[in-house]
Amino acid sequence: TLDVMLRAGKTLPMYQKVVEAGAKQVVVVPSGADAGVALRDQDLWWESFLSDEDAFEAVACDPEDLTNILFSSGTTGDPKAIPWTHTSPIKCAMDGHLHHDIKPGEVIAWPTSIGWMMGPWHIYATLINRGTMALYYGAPVAREFCEFIQKTKVAMLGVVPSLVKAWQNGDLVRGLDWSSIRLFSSTGETSNADDYLYLMSLAGYRPVIEYCGGTEVAGGYITGTMVRPASPATFSSPAFGLSFYILDEYDQPARIGELFLVPPSIGLSTYLLNKDHHEVYYEGTPRGPKGELLRRHGDEMEELPQGYYRAHGRADDTMNLGGIKVSSAEIERILATVEGVVETAAVAYNPPEGGPSLLVIYAVLQPDATADDEALKKDLQRAISSKLNPLFKIYDVVRVPSLPRTASNKVMRRVLRDEYGRSRAKATG
Repeated sequence: TLDVMLRAGKTLPMYQKVVEAGAKQVVVVPSGADAGVALRDQDLWWESFLSDEDAFEAVACDPEDLTNILFSSGTTGDPKAIPWTHTSPIKCAMDGHLHHDIKPGEVIAWPTSIGWMMGPWHIYATLINRGTMALYYGAPVAREFCEFIQKTKVAMLGVVPSLVKAWQNGDLVRGLDWSSIRLFSSTGETSNADDYLYLMSLAGYRPVIEYCGGTEVAGGYITGTMVRPASPATFSSPAFGLSFYILDEYDQPARIGELFLVPPSIGLSTYLLNKDHHEVYYEGTPRGPKGELLRRHGDEMEELPQGYYRAHGRADDTMNLGGIKVSSAEIERILATVEGVVETAAVAYNPPEGGPSLLVIYAVLQPDATADDEALKKDLQRAISSKLNPLFKIYDVVRVPSLPRTASNKVMRRVLRDEYGRSRAKATG
């Protein structure tokens, strides 16, 4: 980890957080800031960790040997520890070459981090295809980042929809020359066609490759290509070497419904470090139309005319906020600590015009709770920002006397999502 991270004018104590989490030993990379961080006796600075040997010798590995471990939210609120093996970089490189057209010598930029799967994806997809990584230290929602893209002559720029909206709202790219960009790629959230026409206009209407997958896929399962016309905010092709079915609530093929993957395919996870892999991805899933074994993924997808597809967010109780997958249970666990709150339900509202999911909180309060709507929203937001992630922004808070539940006492979040969608449609005419 870093000693500290400098982001958006703030100094984030990364090493301190890792220590507080109970790490037994930590290798610390100095940020360059004069942070005055002192290490515990068992920890090492990066320079001390490195070997004095200059010679490099490649090591032969088994395909199932680990390269890294990533974490992804599960519907229960406990993050899944997903191992990436030596087949995972092959999947990343394959998607980078066949779907993103990464060429030797080209500069590839993707605002991300090693904690999100697009961090290692960026490394593997770029370097295996002999490209050059453009790494920016700082927040991408700033004019300086947009100038960095111009200066480094980026050929492919990865984005998340909320980032594009921030550039547009702040008019951050005005006057810059992004003509070096051949294509964009977008992942992490549902896209909005109007926002993406704006994005394309920044580089002479270069195409946007929509890219949707997951940590447990080591890349995408549905995407686009540079050899087929692109339609903003839609996908045009399953990822190479992978197929899927869209099924309705009766487990029949449908134009819109939950998407199930058809294994096997390179990159798909085969085990988890802290959960039962079969239970998470296979238990209770239907068979395919031809009797195929199907794998659960949790996305809702719509098949459009002429072979295009549109994403409609999550079909389960996880959501993508700011390009980061998080479960309703994780958010609700944090909000349960707020004074005056009895219980909450966190749901994602997907605007009918497309675009990023919006976080809506249904809240049951104690009878003597005195906070007005605005104060309540601020209290809930403060808890999420300080204890979970400051990028998760609450869009709306709805007070309710109770939450709808099944006979087995499970909260019916889908009912709340549908109810909120109807109320919004009625309010907007």
